[in-house]
Amino acid sequence: MSEKRVTGTVYVFDAHAVLVEHLATDIAQSLCDAIIERGAAQVALSGGKSPAPVYRALARCTGPNLDWSKVEIFLADERCVPVGDEASNYRMIEENLVMGIDGPRPTLHRMRSEASDLEAAADDYAARLPESLDLVLLGCGSDCHTASLFPGSPAIDEERYLVVPADSPVPPPRRVTITPPVIQAARSCFVLATGGDKARAVLVGLTPGQDVRQVPVALARDGDWYLDAAAAELLSDADD
Repeated sequence: MSEKRVTGTVYVFDAHAVLVEHLATDIAQSLCDAIIERGAAQVALSGGKSPAPVYRALARCTGPNLDWSKVEIFLADERCVPVGDEASNYRMIEENLVMGIDGPRPTLHRMRSEASDLEAAADDYAARLPESLDLVLLGCGSDCHTASLFPGSPAIDEERYLVVPADSPVPPPRRVTITPPVIQAARSCFVLATGGDKARAVLVGLTPGQDVRQVPVALARDGDWYLDAAAAELLSDADD
């Protein structure tokens, strides 16, 4: 593993398995710290394929201060599909994290993304969010999107509403997502990116002065980034 300081901390791992274990351990430590300091931990997690191994590793984390019954998990975003659909972020987190915990389990808050009135569903979810999440775990798309904040999306300009419906250029087309104020208010922000197809987005996202309307993942520029070697391959060129 090598570590490179850019804005937050950028961790680059040669072995994917080491990345997974390191990130899971850091998330678990953040949960423990929040429970010790505030009596509970409230986090927002992302869906998709990349974090699934991390969630399975996180489910195996144990310790005297990691009381899962004191943890609330929110979704960073959700696809507008039935809850049992393979594309459901709720389903992915439930199967890979919640169901793998041996003992008391956290509360996983579902977005009613199948509702006919998505604005009402978004407002309902926003009402359950704390003023400041302890941790937000985000991904980084090859197009620089994060959560369901895609380049050019009106949701990126949102300052009043914490959760809003959003459109996606890739299926499924309708989403519900947290907005920039939620990311900016979080006590900690982690970004996970793996694969060479993310390298350009990682480079741009970590470059100062980006327009977040075109590079939404730059909202998390000051967070801690967890990358494999392929996703980080352009960073060394930028330092030369």
